[in-house]
Amino acid sequence: MTDRHKSTRGKPRVALVTCTKLADLDPDDRLVLAPLAARGATVEAPVWDDPDVDWSSYDLVVLRSPWDYALRRDEFVAWAASVPALVNPADVVRWNTDKRYLAELNAAGVPTVPTSWVGPGESWQPPADTGEYVIKPAVSAGSQDTGRYDLADPEHRDLAVAHVRRLSTAGRTTMVQPYLSAVDTEGETALLFLAGPDGLAFSHAIRKGPMLTGPNLGPDGLYKAEEISARTARPDQLAVAERTLATVPGGTRQLLYARVDLIPGPDGDPILVELELTEPSLFIGYADGAPDRLATAITTHLARRA
Repeated sequence: MTDRHKSTRGKPRVALVTCTKLADLDPDDRLVLAPLAARGATVEAPVWDDPDVDWSSYDLVVLRSPWDYALRRDEFVAWAASVPALVNPADVVRWNTDKRYLAELNAAGVPTVPTSWVGPGESWQPPADTGEYVIKPAVSAGSQDTGRYDLADPEHRDLAVAHVRRLSTAGRTTMVQPYLSAVDTEGETALLFLAGPDGLAFSHAIRKGPMLTGPNLGPDGLYKAEEISARTARPDQLAVAERTLATVPGGTRQLLYARVDLIPGPDGDPILVELELTEPSLFIGYADGAPDRLATAITTHLARRA
């Protein structure tokens, strides 16, 4: 990339950060291009690990779809720390890209999916009960390396052990969680929050259908396909989301966006699956006005840095 000033004829320059496999951006992210152009911004989609990008030339660098970082998290976190004007900021990236943050949130009183942790090099044996369990790495994106196992099935038990061993041998921390059966009927609810003048504000919600159909047998694609539809958030879901966001280190005013993923627990109350602050799909194509709200959130952060 040739040297360029941060603005061209007064137009702020915005980077929507992606990865090589999505060099033209995810289709959902492309919906914000026209609203940003209407607000006078010049927008580009640089790849996060492209050594020729001059990140200091941008007025704002927005993490969007760098979804190939999971096996190179240390490199990604170091890159984030080197980028001026990054949102969400580098300290949030460091904290949020390792799902062990869920233990912190649980300790702070946020209802979360019960989780056992298996460290790198550790062995694991399935519990004696015969329920269904989810196994996944603590560092992942797009449900990569994630599987569902019915421990009443001897083959599944063996495959579950093999899955944990595969992750452990690769030096990765493994999460073992009970499978929440309500996802098969109600699905998962993602609540999207976008920056406004007074901090994060609720924008919209979507429903994700069940994604895990069985064991993970090896390498995945960049992300798993999702069944998405619009959803109206309930008051109890919004309450859990607000409680979750209140625990973010450094507060939420620093954030451009947040996604809170919830599933009904055994008693029907919503519990947290993940708090997505690094590179979440924002599903702006599923809610009227959401592309404009995201564009406004970006220009709000531009104004703060002016």
